[in-house]
Amino acid sequence: MCLSNPTWGAPRVHGELLKLGIDLSQSTVSRYMVRSRKPPSQTWRAFLENHVKQLVSVDFFVVPTIDFKLLFVFLVLAHERRRVVHFNVTEHATMEWTVTQIVQAFPWDTAPRYLLRDRDRVYGDAFRIQLASMQITEVLTAPQAPWQSPYVERLIGSIRRECLDHSIVINASSLRQTLKSFFEYYHDSRCHLGLNKDSPETREVQPPDKGIVVEIPKVGGLHHRYERRAA
Repeated sequence: MCLSNPTWGAPRVHGELLKLGIDLSQSTVSRYMVRSRKPPSQTWRAFLENHVKQLVSVDFFVVPTIDFKLLFVFLVLAHERRRVVHFNVTEHATMEWTVTQIVQAFPWDTAPRYLLRDRDRVYGDAFRIQLASMQITEVLTAPQAPWQSPYVERLIGSIRRECLDHSIVINASSLRQTLKSFFEYYHDSRCHLGLNKDSPETREVQPPDKGIVVEIPKVGGLHHRYERRAA
C-alpha cells in the first residue's frame, strides 16, 4: 500500500487498514513502512493525466516524396480528446516558420497552459519567447526519450501505418491534402482505445432500430465509416 502511494504517511495507511478490518496500531504500521530514499514526486504519467485538459504536444516528422525530397510535417495535438489542433507541411523547417505555426494554432485566448516538446534545435529563442508571451509553460522531454511524449508519438505512428505507408507523396500540396483527409477521418470516425473506443468528436451509438448498416469510404477508400440508415 505504501509503495503504491508514496505520498501517504503512516496515519493514512493505518486508516485504510482499519477500513479493511485489519486492526493494527499506528506505531506498528509506521515500523513497517517502506522508506523512500528521496522525496516522493509524481510520475511522468501522473503529470500527463493530471494536466490532460491543459496540455498539448508538438512534434515534427519527415515524409519523403516520390522524387526523394524530404518534407517536414508539424503537428499540434491536444491531449484531452486526442485532437489535432493544427498541422502544416514545409520543405524548410525553420524557427521562424515554427513560431508562425504556434500563433496560427492558438488564436486569441485559446492557448493551453502547458506545451510538451522535445529538444530539437528548431525550437529556438524566438519560439520560447513566443510561448512566454502567450503564457504557455514549456515542458521538455528528456534527451532521446520519445516515450515521454507518448500521445503525439503514437499519432505519428498511426499516420504512417494507416495513411502514408499506403500513399505516394508528390509534393507538399498533395501531402497536405492527404493529411487533411486522414485527420477528418481521425477526428470524426476512427475509434481510439484511449477514449474508450470513441472518436475525438464523439460518435452517437446507433441501435439496430435505426436501420441497416452502410459503409462510407474515407481517406479515398483506405478506411471506412459504418453507420445505420433507414432502409
